[in-house]
Amino acid sequence: MSKFLPKLMTATALVATFSVPAFAEGFGLGRAALPEEIAAWNLDISPNGDGLPVGSGSVEDGEMIFSENCAVCHGEFAEGAGNWPKLAGGDGTLADKDPLKTVGSYWPYLSTVYDYVRRSMPFGAAQTMSDDDVYAITAYILYSNYLVEDDFVLSNENFLDVEMPNAEGFIVDDRAETEYTIFTEANACYENCKENVEITKRATVLDVTPEEETAEAEPAMEEPVEMAAAEEAPAPEPMEEAPMAASFDAALAAEGENVFKKCKACHQVGEDAKNKTGPVLNGVYGAPVAHVDGFKYSNDLLDANASGVVWDDAHLAEFIAKPKGVYKKTKMSFAGLRKEEDVTAVIEYLKSVSQ
Repeated sequence: MSKFLPKLMTATALVATFSVPAFAEGFGLGRAALPEEIAAWNLDISPNGDGLPVGSGSVEDGEMIFSENCAVCHGEFAEGAGNWPKLAGGDGTLADKDPLKTVGSYWPYLSTVYDYVRRSMPFGAAQTMSDDDVYAITAYILYSNYLVEDDFVLSNENFLDVEMPNAEGFIVDDRAETEYTIFTEANACYENCKENVEITKRATVLDVTPEEETAEAEPAMEEPVEMAAAEEAPAPEPMEEAPMAASFDAALAAEGENVFKKCKACHQVGEDAKNKTGPVLNGVYGAPVAHVDGFKYSNDLLDANASGVVWDDAHLAEFIAKPKGVYKKTKMSFAGLRKEEDVTAVIEYLKSVSQ
């Protein structure tokens, strides 16, 4: 080994002598990065707009892109899903004991939003979206915080025109000049110190890190109860006599109930169901489009109702797969289920809650 090491070092040095460019400096390794190489890595965007790429994106497009790429963690309306971060809301809460810090309530610069989305999102597929898509997502986040209207189009040209509510909520960090000097060795006090240091209190908010196992376990506990009710409890007599009632496959409906978890943020089913962002879906199968009293439907759904269109298998499948492809003005922001088997299962589940 003692004889081999010097030979290896000599050979390495010889290769380096012939392979390293003559202009290399320092240790004689590598070369200076080219401007185009630096530009490819330099994604920084400053609050004054430096670094913004040319492009644009609308709230309308952002809604669809957000639904497909971001809603699984941040909710369909940027309200957050489980313990994943909320991007909207929290207005006026910064002075509270437990403030809700979102893009709308806390972030001072819109450039931070664009920079972060462009650099790090979506989770697991960072830097896969186009600059226009990032503009659109940023526009939709603004819309979710009621900072722009639904017809707003964000671009590099009007980017700095957007005023963030908390833009004046930050101050220059001057602690190095005003405070750090206080805590010097000369000013330190070592008298009457405690013999032992004990932890007497802990943070009250401990659920800031999402736990996938917990998030999946909670709905799973509900399934046996709900399915038992669907399989064991006989349907009410009036519903059995309804002409639109349809038999359903219980096993497939159970699969659909699991897929339906993606819909629960907006739609409720069951005895105590109420209209939320979307209408109650009890009895939807076989019913006329836009049939729920008290829910404010878009005009195109109301027109379908007037034309006698009903939610049968074909129409439900088409709508669930791509809502805005069927009714462009629908308020339903969900992009649709991509897998045909998921669509079929959800329809079967809707049949089960329509008995």
